[in-house]
Amino acid sequence: MNMRSLNMICFTGLIGLALFELANVYFIMPMPGSQESVNIDLAYFLYSYRWIFRAIFGLMAVFGLFFGKWKMRWIPWLAIILTGSVAYLLNFRMSADHMFLEPAQLIMAKASDNKESLQRLVIGIEINGEAKAYPIRFLGYHHQVRDSVGGKPVMITYCTVCRTARAYEPLVDGRQDNFRLVGMDRYNAMFEDAGTESWWRQATGQSVAGKSKGKNLPEIFSRQTSLGTWLQLYPDSWVMQADPSFTGSYDTTFAYEKGKSRKKLTGTDSLSWQKKSWVVGVKLKGHTRAYDWNRLRTEMVIEDTLAGTSIFLVMGQDTSSFSVFERSGLSGSVFVRKDTISIGNRLFRFDGKGIDTLMQLRPVSAYQEFWHSWRSFNMPDSVH
Repeated sequence: MNMRSLNMICFTGLIGLALFELANVYFIMPMPGSQESVNIDLAYFLYSYRWIFRAIFGLMAVFGLFFGKWKMRWIPWLAIILTGSVAYLLNFRMSADHMFLEPAQLIMAKASDNKESLQRLVIGIEINGEAKAYPIRFLGYHHQVRDSVGGKPVMITYCTVCRTARAYEPLVDGRQDNFRLVGMDRYNAMFEDAGTESWWRQATGQSVAGKSKGKNLPEIFSRQTSLGTWLQLYPDSWVMQADPSFTGSYDTTFAYEKGKSRKKLTGTDSLSWQKKSWVVGVKLKGHTRAYDWNRLRTEMVIEDTLAGTSIFLVMGQDTSSFSVFERSGLSGSVFVRKDTISIGNRLFRFDGKGIDTLMQLRPVSAYQEFWHSWRSFNMPDSVH
């Protein structure tokens, strides 16, 4: 083998390593064209065998470097420095878990000590008599927050690009596990569990790659409201506060929450049924349906039948909070006034608990999100 061939082996190894590191990140980050097609299997293959690829290309570079004949020795070393810089940038600056860090400390406060605006949107959870609220502006940066509510471990997740809020039990095969943000698939956040190193889609809680592929995380019922509405319903609720370590990373405006942002990935389209339009996605007995947010905001109440069950959607007076319930055999028209739901001659709170009756409305899983997200990860029976 001549010296020129050895030199080429060195450069081939360096170029191959740089291209591999780019590909390893490209398919799971929002780069031009990367999220428009289904590349998850290829992405997981590259990630799973990353050290083998790195070893092959690295050995080629080292072999060519030491056995080749270089007139100007600084050239291969410069190439190595540039390749190392690319690898560092892609793995430590552009990787999801380095761009969006988990909370250094989870600070919860009672309503009397809360410092968050009552207009902030929150994801609320109530289990076994304990209620907690997690502002979207914190979740949007961290992507996941681990906590326990009512003695049950919970993993509250949020993806700003899809506007999807989901809460899960962090259980893989019945065992509690840890998760890290690994990237995105079709614009939706994706997590990796520590035990099986499988990848899980945030919007569905389903594993899409790895040993656990096809399995689902147990979902926990959650509700999106304004903090003010949540505290009216649960005045003893705990409220997540800002982690001082990330004060500069949190959104300080209301643009995203109120749909006024026009950013490419997280902005909102004010028209209906556009990619970035808001919908309320509803799931019931294996059936799904999407409802136009603009219509709900105008009509305040939408009645429908899904999976053979009469349901209704109601909008809060703050025009940010919403709830969905089964009618549960109650007759009469549905009205909502000052967050009190009236059905016939019975009154209910906005969370479905009876005011003048022992009855409680049965809540239905419902989520506010971008239309492109609901359409991608759910097969709606129809839209309204």
